Amino acid sequence: MTTVYDVPAEMLINSAALKLKNDQKVNPPEWAKFAKTGAHKELSPDNVDWWYVRCASILRRVYIDGPVGISRIRSFYGGRHRNGVTPVHFSKGSGSIAREALQQLEKAGFVKAQKSGRIISPQGRSFLDNTANEVKAEVIKINPAMAKY
Repeated sequence: MTTVYDVPAEMLINSAALKLKNDQKVNPPEWAKFAKTGAHKELSPDNVDWWYVRCASILRRVYIDGPVGISRIRSFYGGRHRNGVTPVHFSKGSGSIAREALQQLEKAGFVKAQKSGRIISPQGRSFLDNTANEVKAEVIKINPAMAKY
């Protein structure tokens, strides 16, 4: 059985984002077209479908990291915050994006809330594993030498 660990992350996230968009289980909120993804960013995302990509990426993070909360997800999506003439410091990513995405994934049935954080549900694990299986088939079609892995 192919899992999330067996395929390239970028291909898996893009494929899962496309599925989430087509199934309409996740929808961007009204404010998403104006939002930056963190205080360390100067501009909003260029990709029109960035919300679906972020939701797929968060779903993958929950799958890999086990019980996670908003703070750990914010830390993962953070980056260098340039402070003008003062030294650069780390800044966490947007909490409202992480919170809203996790709430939508929980409503869709892909994530379950526990006291220690959110974990992947059996439906979410199945969704990502099936997507990983499809991605692996694409990778093998492109490069047949990868079939042995």
